[in-house]
Amino acid sequence: MTRTGVRIPTGMYQRRRRLAATLSVALVAGAWAGLLGRIVAGDDGSRLASRSSYVVRQGDTLWSIARRVAPGEDPRPLVDAIVSVNGVDAGAIVPGQTLLVPSAG
Repeated sequence: MTRTGVRIPTGMYQRRRRLAATLSVALVAGAWAGLLGRIVAGDDGSRLASRSSYVVRQGDTLWSIARRVAPGEDPRPLVDAIVSVNGVDAGAIVPGQTLLVPSAG
């Protein structure tokens, strides 16, 4: 019995628990979907968060990466930022290497 002396049916508790579990799963799935969406959208360099990662491809240079990530902007500041964040030399990047790319803004 509750404080008021009214007995709540057992089925109501089960429905509430199922509803809470469903909402929890939906929130977690939504968070993962948003994260995966950012990763997929950021893969071609069209979207850039405050800091993202970029996997170096064959023929890439820091200059070409900066131009791909921030088209229409001067790539020099972004190249300098990539070098300082990752501690790499401009000629020392290799295909398959993951670089952190700071925000272009």
